Order: sequence, then structure tokens, then C-alpha cells
Amino acid sequence: MAGGKETPRQKLIGLMYLVLLALLALQVSSAIMEKFKFLDDSLQIANDAAEKNNDKVEQSIEKAVVDGGNKDAYVIDYAKQVRDEAEKIKKHIEALRKELVDATGGMEEGHGGAMWKGAKEETKVEVFMIGAEGSKSGKGYVLQKEINGYIDRLNDIFKKAPKEIQRKFEYLAKDAKEDERIPEHSEQKHKDFPSLNFGQTPMCAAMAVLSTLEADVLKTETEALAALQNLVGAKDIKFDKIFASYSAESAVIASGTKYKANVFIQASSSTLKPKIIAQGKSLEVKDGIGTLEFVATADGGSPTPDGMIKKTWSGTITINHKGKDTTFNIKNAEYYVVKPVIQVQAGALSSLYEGCPNYLSVQVPALGAIYAPVFGAVNATSSKGNNAADKGSIAVVPNDGTAASKSKVKISVTSGGQKIGDVEFGVRKVPMPTIKITINGAPWDGKTPIKPSAANIGIKWIADENFKQAVGENEAKFGNEQWTIMLAKGKRSISQNEGGGGASFTIPDPSRGDRVVLEFKKIKRAGKKSIEMTSNNIYIIPVDNGK
Repeated sequence: MAGGKETPRQKLIGLMYLVLLALLALQVSSAIMEKFKFLDDSLQIANDAAEKNNDKVEQSIEKAVVDGGNKDAYVIDYAKQVRDEAEKIKKHIEALRKELVDATGGMEEGHGGAMWKGAKEETKVEVFMIGAEGSKSGKGYVLQKEINGYIDRLNDIFKKAPKEIQRKFEYLAKDAKEDERIPEHSEQKHKDFPSLNFGQTPMCAAMAVLSTLEADVLKTETEALAALQNLVGAKDIKFDKIFASYSAESAVIASGTKYKANVFIQASSSTLKPKIIAQGKSLEVKDGIGTLEFVATADGGSPTPDGMIKKTWSGTITINHKGKDTTFNIKNAEYYVVKPVIQVQAGALSSLYEGCPNYLSVQVPALGAIYAPVFGAVNATSSKGNNAADKGSIAVVPNDGTAASKSKVKISVTSGGQKIGDVEFGVRKVPMPTIKITINGAPWDGKTPIKPSAANIGIKWIADENFKQAVGENEAKFGNEQWTIMLAKGKRSISQNEGGGGASFTIPDPSRGDRVVLEFKKIKRAGKKSIEMTSNNIYIIPVDNGK
């Protein structure tokens, strides 16, 4: 972030950016960290299950080849190459996970078990996975090269395979511009793979990303082995065990996102055209594999102790061999729905200021790159915030006259047509600014008399600092609307002026007890609503008569 050609101002901005990232990381709540830990743990469990399933598929290929008289022995070699290449990538990802844990402080024990010490850390994740700004030296670039290199090697293997199973596998580690899941108009579209997946990402989320990438590798490995399994059964169906199976992209998903799974017969034949029904609908089948896809919701289901919703789906796979239908059932395939947590970054705000634009950043970390928010507001108006690069940036203006004790502002969050939830804020009045008085340009201490010569009195209203940070400097400007300045002798008012930003006058024939009296009746904020002042806003400046 700093360089030899940077100006001191640029270096200061860089330092402030690092501090901002640290503050944002501190705002990741324990509940959100735990959800990411649950998500990562569930992905690891699913990955272990997929690994064991692939072991069984490899063994079934070997047995089918041996039972067939070893005439298809080359298929065993292909399967071994597929597994060896996948194993290299899985070991690479596991090593990265360990290094990332060590780089962010290791593990610690808590009430819910082991937790990462650096779960909130963002800056170290960026340096580790992306590298110093502009350097592209992070390990995320090596990871992208390794994963996509694995796909290249897999495609080379299948180029040499018999024509009926030849296929081309797509890259798993894509830059945003190549990822069809990200809309063309998205601000994310210019990012490369490491920045898309690990930029401004807390460590707890980065671990879940790595587990997801490992799941993608296992899914590709499963598809490759299934194709090879079909090959050894192409001429004659010789299955010692036949069972229905499925491969889900993730067993844990967020409400409002799509659940996606491949449903297929393990060791099926390319000569068979199975009919697959799941969730009450027929699936499109390609190469013996049907793809199940539906929008997951948190409705119904059974809550788990860790706050997720356990749900299931069922289906059937029917094959016809020699005129006879055989149906296999998939019953109660489990998946878990994590209800998205709405995270509002608003500094120290717990209430919004009445009649002012309060700048918020509303995020739903569980939705990741598919987050496309639409906001609604009750007792307020809302518009796009002041950060164009942040799709969760919003400016909320509570209605004037909304009493904090009687009403609240409600912000509704919807993404992709799915209601995510609501966030409520109290409403507070604009805090009264403090006054700064100057005499002939010098600050007045509130007690020192002024000389009986010409005096210029300046007035400046200073906004509350928290208020100014919340609504912006332009909205936190105050000015006089109605005020009075007079010169008093004894009980008499000698001269009096109304309004203005200051007053210049000469005090004639000063004597003991002479004084200048300032009374403020109204002030106005940024040309908006007037604020009535109280009788306490009277300032008395004594005159030094020199005697």
C-alpha cells in the first residue's frame, strides 16, 4: 500500500484505509463468526463423505474391470490419474487452510468448541491470499493456477478416453468476468479470482471459501469417476451393487440462494437413459446425471442446536434394461439452511438522526457475490448511499417529527426477489451544537472583559462530532436565524442590533457595569428546519472601562 513514489498524503490515506479495515473487522459479531465456523465444519464433513464415496467408486471400477477379464484395464489407470490429480489439489488446499490459521493466530477453545483466534481478521487474509496492493503475490494466485491446472490435466486425460465419455470440464477458479453467476452490471465483475473470494473477507469466511473450493474439486472428481464407471458397464451391465446417489454443491446453504445437486445412479451405463424425479418434478438428464436445482428457504424444517434449519428432499431414479423398469429411491437427503444474518455497519449508531441522511452499509455476508439488495423503509425515505462501490450502501432519512419514544424506522432487505429480513432503528433529535464566540478574531474564554474600543464579535456553531460523522459535514452545518446583540449600561440598553453573522461597534463613555449582551433565539441546520433556542442561550460579555 505504500511505495517509494507515494506522497506523505497517499501514505496517510493508506494507513487510514488499514485502520478502517480493522474497524470493520471488529464489527463482525460472534454470532456471524460462529455461523461461518458451522458452515466450514459442515462443508468439511460433506467433503469427507464425498472422499469416501469416491474411494468406493474407484474400487467398483477395479472390480468391474477384473470381472470383465481385464480387457478394460486402461480404465483403472485413468481412474488412478483422476484421483492422484485431485489429491494434489486437496492437499494444497488443506496446507493453505493450516497456514491461514497459523498466520491469524491459531485456534482457541471456547464454549462451543475450538474457534479461530483471528476469525475477524481481514487484512492478514488479503496480504496472505492477494499480496501487497498491486503485487499479485498472494497465495490465492498460486491456488487459482493449481486448481485450473488440475482441470487442464483432467481434460487431457479425457481427450485420450473413448469417444462416448469424452468431455471438457470447466475451470473452477474463475475471475469475476468469466463467472456467469455474477451479473454483468455487478461492481464485482472487474475483480480477479483472489480479490473476488478473499478481498475484504474476514478469516472465518475465507476458510469457508477454501472448503467450498475443495468441495468443487471433489464434485469434479466424482463426475469424472462416474463417467469412467459408465465406460466399464457400456457393453454389458455388471453391477454387484446398484444404489442411487447424489452430489450436492454444498450441504449448508443460505436462505434465498439456490440448492444444487447432481442426482445419478452410481456405476450407471451410457446405454441407459434413466428417468429421474426429485422434489416432485422430472429432471433434465445428461450423460446419466440429472441436475436438481431449487431455491432454498428457511421455512419449516427442524432447527439444530447451532441455529441452522435441517431439511430434506426425496426422489426416484428409474432405468429400463431389456424392457424392465427398475426404480431406485433417494429418501430424505439432508441439507441445512443457514438463515442469513443482516449486518449493518453504521459506526456507533444505535439510532438515526431525524430529518438527516444517515449513511449505512447493510450487508448479508452469507449471500456473498450473489447479494443484490433492494431496500424499503418505513417512517423514512431511503436512497443510494455515498459509496458507489458498496452495493449495500444506503442513505436513510427518518421523517421530521418522528418522536424516538413513539416510532421507529424499519429498513427491509430483499435480495434476488427473496425477503431477507428487517432492521429497526430508533430515531433521535438533532443534537444542539455548541457555540464559539470570537472577539476581534480571537476566541473569547467566557469571562475576560473586552476593551471599550471598536469590537467585532464573531459567532460559529460547532456540530456534535458523532452527529457530523453520521450525516456528513455538509448536513452538520448550523447558522444563525434570529439573534440579538445589545450594549447595556446599568439597567439601560444603549444600542441594539438584530441578526447578522457578527457586529462591529464602539462602546462610548464606558463605566463600571457596562456589558455586551448576546441572545440567540433561533438557529438553522444546513438551510433545513429551524431550531428554537432557550433562554439559557444568553451570553454576557463585560466591558473593561480601564479604571
